[in-house]
Amino acid sequence: MTTRVLAAGDHFVQNRLLVDALRREVPGEVETSELTLPWPMVPFGRVGEVEEASDVEDELIEALRGVEVCVTQMAPLTSRVLKASPDLRLFCVSRGGPVNANLAAATEAGVAVTFAPGRNAVATAEHTLAMLLAATRRIPQTHADLAGGVWRGDYYSYDNVGPELEGSTVGLVGYGAIGRRVARMLAGFGAEVLVHDPYVDVPGRVELDELLHRSRFVSLHARATPETIGMIGAAQIAAMPSGSVLVNCARGALLDYDALCDALDSGHLFGAAMDVFPEEPIPADSRLLAVPNLVMTPHLAGASKETAAKAATIVAADVARYVRGEPLLHCANPAVSLSAHQPSGRA
Repeated sequence: MTTRVLAAGDHFVQNRLLVDALRREVPGEVETSELTLPWPMVPFGRVGEVEEASDVEDELIEALRGVEVCVTQMAPLTSRVLKASPDLRLFCVSRGGPVNANLAAATEAGVAVTFAPGRNAVATAEHTLAMLLAATRRIPQTHADLAGGVWRGDYYSYDNVGPELEGSTVGLVGYGAIGRRVARMLAGFGAEVLVHDPYVDVPGRVELDELLHRSRFVSLHARATPETIGMIGAAQIAAMPSGSVLVNCARGALLDYDALCDALDSGHLFGAAMDVFPEEPIPADSRLLAVPNLVMTPHLAGASKETAAKAATIVAADVARYVRGEPLLHCANPAVSLSAHQPSGRA
C-alpha cells in the first residue's frame, strides 16, 4: 500500500527537492502531490496560533484531503488545519525547529511532527564570519562609495580602520551546531574564542558578563527562549569594550535594537552586522536604516543550495522511517505513537 504524501514546498526548499528526496529514500512506496507556497517572495508571519508560516490555511486544507504525510518548510499546522485533515498522521517541517506547527494540538490529534536540526548550520556559520569581516573592514560602505564614484582616503585613517581577528578575543553566545562551526573557523584566523552557553561544558566557557567584558567581537547564536529573549540590552552592550563589533545571525528577539542603535550612534560600537530583526521586513521608519556602520542582510544567513537539499533529505528520511514502521529520528512530539496506514482515530 502506498503512502500519500503532500510536498508543500516553496521557492527555497522547492518541491522538486522534496519529491526527489522522497524518491531516493522511499522508492516506489509514496504517491506525491504538490502545493507551492509563496515564501520568500511573500514574507512569513503569524497564522492562526503559529508563528513564521505562510498564510495558506485554506489551500493547505484542500491539498491535504486524503493525505497521510506532509513535508514542508512554511505550511501552517494550526488547529483549524488539523481539524480539517483527519487522514494526516505525519507533518515534517524542513527547518531547525517546528515553529509553524501547533505541537499541543498535533499531539492531541495523533499527528507526529518532525523537523530538520542542523540543516543550515554550515551556511549560517559561513555567513556569520562573512558578516563579522564585512562590518570590521567596512566592506559594504567602501563598496558603495566606490560604486558612487567616490574614493575616500579617510577610510585608511587610524580612527576609521578596524581590528584584526588574529590575536583578538571573540565571544560566542550560544554553542550549538552553528556556534561550534564558527569557533572552528575563528581558530583558523588565530582568534581566542570564549563561549557562553549554560548547556555545554567546553574550554573557554565563561559567564556572559565576563565574555562581554573581554571580547572585541561578540556573535549571537542562542535560540530564542524565555531565558534568552532580550538577553543583550543596553547594559550588556555598554559592558563590551569601546570599538567592539556585534553580530546577530540568530534571532532578533535576543537583542535590544534601540540599544544597538544608541551604541552605533555614539560610536561605542565600531560596527555591527545583523541578519535578523525585531520586525521583518524592517519598517520604513526604523532607526536601523539610518544608523552608521551597520551591515544588514534580510534573514538569509542559512540560505544556500546545500541547506535546501539537506532539509529535503532530512525530512524524507523520517518519512522513510514512518513507512517502515521505525521510530522517527527528529520527532518534536514523541508521545505520538505511529503506525503507517493506521487511522488516527479522529472523527
